[in-house]
Amino acid sequence: MKMIPAIFEEHKIRRVYDEGTETWFFSVVDIVQVLAQQPNYQAARNYWKVLKNRLSKEGGELVTNCNQLKMEAGDGKQRLTDVANAETLLRLVQSVPSPKAEPIKLWLAKVGYERMQEMADPALSLERARANWQKHGRSEKWIQQRMTGQETRNKLTDYWANHDVKKGEEYAILTNIIHQEWSGVSIKDHKDLKGLHSQNLRDHMSEAELIFTALAELATRQIAETTVATGLVENKGAAKTGGKIAKGAREVLESKTGQNVVTGESYLPPPHAGHIG
Repeated sequence: MKMIPAIFEEHKIRRVYDEGTETWFFSVVDIVQVLAQQPNYQAARNYWKVLKNRLSKEGGELVTNCNQLKMEAGDGKQRLTDVANAETLLRLVQSVPSPKAEPIKLWLAKVGYERMQEMADPALSLERARANWQKHGRSEKWIQQRMTGQETRNKLTDYWANHDVKKGEEYAILTNIIHQEWSGVSIKDHKDLKGLHSQNLRDHMSEAELIFTALAELATRQIAETTVATGLVENKGAAKTGGKIAKGAREVLESKTGQNVVTGESYLPPPHAGHIG
């Protein structure tokens, strides 16, 4: 997952994009702070605690639709935070009397619109990503490999979308199968190895890791197309085979170089670096 804070009327709203489910998740407390016009974060937390308790007693699904993800807190540490997607937040807005309700609704709709723009024209998303990677000091060679890999990924998910694979959990299941097969570790274990939390794993891969991820996903798509794999079960087979093809190439390279392709290296700032916010 990739954390990309957004700004609403000078308020920083923490949000995370889950590539597996292709969903934005927003910090509920950050939204509540704006809606309830609370002076500080702790006051907003207390407000949300009381509101959440009331909504739970009312028996609605709104609170149960909130999840928890690790996000960077004010002290720079990663802490579990209540999050919700835009749809759930739009329902939450109805529960808080606020002059900011309509502006927040429009803002959430705009976020969704930007995503729809990117789906209609993937180049928009890639250009925004390129600018972000450049800002964080990635080399042009790395950026080109990252973008090539993303194009390969998009073609694979397009195939899934047209062959009865459901966005969200089923995409995540297949993605993890491919990754486990080629790399020997799950996506979660790979992120743990690199010390990542809410960050996007691919944004912290080496050039070699990006190349083998792309090879695995390319092979998976071509096998799925050849066999006309349809639905989750048949695409699991294609995912395992595609991942194993890349695994074979990885093992050959490692035997020749004596170096592991999968490593704990990342682009995280040094531990002593300061934190924002």
